[in-house]
Amino acid sequence: MATQLQEARAGRITEAMKIVAQKEGLRPEIVREETAAGRLVIPANRVHLSRNLIPAGIGRAVSTKINANIGCSSVRSDLQQEIEKLKTALEAGADAVMDLSTGGDLDEIRTRLLAECPVPFGTVPIYEVIVGRDVEDITPDTILKIIEKQAAQGVDFFTIHAGILREHLELLGSRVCGIVSRGGALLAKWMLYHNRQNPLYELFDELCAIMREYDVCFSLGDGLRPGCGADATDAAQIAELRTLGELTQRAWDQGCQVMVEGPGHVPFNQIQYNMELQQQLCKGAPFYVLGPLVTDSAPGYDHITSAIGGTAAAYYGASFLCYVTPREHLGLPDVNDVRQGVVAAKIAAHAADVARGLPAAVERDRRLSEARAALNWKEHLDNALDPKTAWAMYEEACAHSRIRQEATQDDYCTMCGKPWCSLRINKEIRQLLSSPQR
Repeated sequence: MATQLQEARAGRITEAMKIVAQKEGLRPEIVREETAAGRLVIPANRVHLSRNLIPAGIGRAVSTKINANIGCSSVRSDLQQEIEKLKTALEAGADAVMDLSTGGDLDEIRTRLLAECPVPFGTVPIYEVIVGRDVEDITPDTILKIIEKQAAQGVDFFTIHAGILREHLELLGSRVCGIVSRGGALLAKWMLYHNRQNPLYELFDELCAIMREYDVCFSLGDGLRPGCGADATDAAQIAELRTLGELTQRAWDQGCQVMVEGPGHVPFNQIQYNMELQQQLCKGAPFYVLGPLVTDSAPGYDHITSAIGGTAAAYYGASFLCYVTPREHLGLPDVNDVRQGVVAAKIAAHAADVARGLPAAVERDRRLSEARAALNWKEHLDNALDPKTAWAMYEEACAHSRIRQEATQDDYCTMCGKPWCSLRINKEIRQLLSSPQR
């Protein structure tokens, strides 16, 4: 069977492309053209697609998407809590989910989460490769077997750290934080121990064969992404990005869908350059960024630092934002952290889409503003990016109003009360201006 990329190149519009077009308000022909060019991906493993997956498009022609990371670890493994995190992420608006589990029964975790997940689902296969064995003992055969197993289970996109090469490690000498990517660090240790090239780079053709069979989308990992602002846009990061551009073309040549992962921690003034350089080197393949975080000085608030960077990144070229929770750098997120991370990333993505002039995003803002001006609370709150929180705050304000009777009126202002509300006064001004007695 052909992949979405191969179908698009052959001029055929798949059912998945039609679904993406309908969701995005585009003609199916546009989705096909963008997919054929590699500028749009539809991560849709045939196995997951045959079960409960609702296809989604990631690329510059469509709305900016966000991903939520969840997963058990060796220090905390609770499958039920991860299922709850998944449901919370989806309810809050996540467009995709990645299982980053490194502890517990990984096959059971993956199977259960996939069964509950109607959006694109990703993993980092090297995490399972290392479970139960030392880094030095990893073999190419083990890597291929685990990747094929996960593809057969229905995973839609894989983070594959094939771009970090043996020669890139010599560029790390002046870094403050070294290699912060777990996958990148594991592979760097393997390369130094064996004095060999990255096995994922050497196995790339074999990986393409597996990905093509199931139509799993590559998410080419940034093993050398900067882990602090001081390391941003350095020689190591750019050297790996150039290799990712090479691998993007190799994957396309073999009929595989590709997106490319990027930083990380990037000062605000460097974001535009990073986004534009990736678009150039990777020929327009969708860019998937972690944040980026624009300052290192806000532990506990990194969902905010990443949202600031995420808006700029999505405006200048990124198509896919990975959320960051308030607990980034501090510990594993709980359910509430997941919700806060998703909402912050959704705000960043939506703000970028408004700035890009995407009609649906612009219209949503206008619709909410018109409802706000009319003191139409239901329309106002229902159109919020996080209506659950908006409604809770509104109801709390009404409950604490000194004039409870007025608080039940549709046009009651929960901030100003009756006589001081500028919006209420505006309604009166419009009525006076339209009065025939003027």
